[in-house]
Amino acid sequence: MSRPDLLGTIMREHRDGLVSYAEKMLGDHGLAEDIVQETIIRAWRNIDRLLGMEGSVRGWLFTVTRHLVIDWVRKPHARREVVGVTYNDPTSGTDDTEAVHDALVARPLLRRLTPEHRAVLVHIYLCDRSIQETAGILGVPAGTVKSRHHNALRKLRSVVRPEAALDSRG
Repeated sequence: MSRPDLLGTIMREHRDGLVSYAEKMLGDHGLAEDIVQETIIRAWRNIDRLLGMEGSVRGWLFTVTRHLVIDWVRKPHARREVVGVTYNDPTSGTDDTEAVHDALVARPLLRRLTPEHRAVLVHIYLCDRSIQETAGILGVPAGTVKSRHHNALRKLRSVVRPEAALDSRG
């Protein structure tokens, strides 16, 4: 199969499925289309690799799309409120020191988790989503989200307070 043929096949056979997948995770059709466009660009850049690949091109595309969604959710702009504006009075005496501290502590801890566990925590805590909403976005059952949530928190506890992890086993 030639390079243009493969790209045409990718667009015809996989684009709609990729957009639907990204939209379920993001809840935004326009953003999902942007993510899929970037996936297609990456496919074009890696077309030689895809042509010689023994595995599933579809699997590769969905993996790239999932990673792009996770990267987008992690970006600071994804956590900003779009509706309404909050005014912070500079004379109020409050600053962002605590938020900066929390970010410096949380990021290295989150990197210790698998992408699946990290995604659940991001959706539940950073995006303020329910178990059901998170399950719908990630395309997994609510029970899976609950177990990933539980296991992720247990892993974080064992890193932060190793003695608590030992006590909870006994």
